[in-house]
Parts: sequence; structure tokens; C-alpha cells
Amino acid sequence: METNLSALSAFGISQAVTANDVANMNTPGYRAKEARLESGPDDQGVRVAEIREDTSSGPLVPGPENSLVEGSTVDLATEMVQMVRDEVAYAANAAAIRTQADMTGVLLDTRI
Repeated sequence: METNLSALSAFGISQAVTANDVANMNTPGYRAKEARLESGPDDQGVRVAEIREDTSSGPLVPGPENSLVEGSTVDLATEMVQMVRDEVAYAANAAAIRTQADMTGVLLDTRI
């Protein structure tokens, strides 16, 4: 169950990073971020290895007083794919935890 709990935490952080990107997609100069995931200790579970910031330049967008400013580097299509991936992985790990809890309950019921 610890393996699934660590995955829930990692995917929750990844979802929060992605949500922050979407919220700031129209903020001039904002750099998109990505939560990089890796296997946990002894290849058990999932954890956040790092949160990496996009270093590429954003597009030029209209700014104050008819000037051009650097726009954000957030790509909405990429962010939406990331959110769907995190949602599916989160649901799968939550289902695994529910199944483990149900199996433990059945085992305890048979012992009584």
C-alpha cells in the first residue's frame, strides 16, 4: 500500500504544478514547469525527482502602451495531456488501495 500512497502523492504534486501552469498561461514572462517523476527507493512507488522550469523563450505578445513583451511558455495542449495522464494514474493507484483495503477486510472477516 505504501507504493500506491507514494504514487498518489507524486501525481498530486504533478497535477498541482500543471494547474499552476494553466493558471499562469496568460502571464507575460511566465515559464512553464514540469514535475519529473522517478521510481521510489528500491524501485517501489513513484516520487517527484525535480520540478524543472522551461528555459526556452516565450513568444512576443502585445504589452502595455503598444509594446511587445515575452509571453509565457505554457502550451495548453501539452498541459491538458499531462493532466489527463496524472488523473488516470491517480485513479489507478486509488483503485489499487481500495482493492487492498477490501481484501484486508475479507481476510479479517474470515478470521473472526
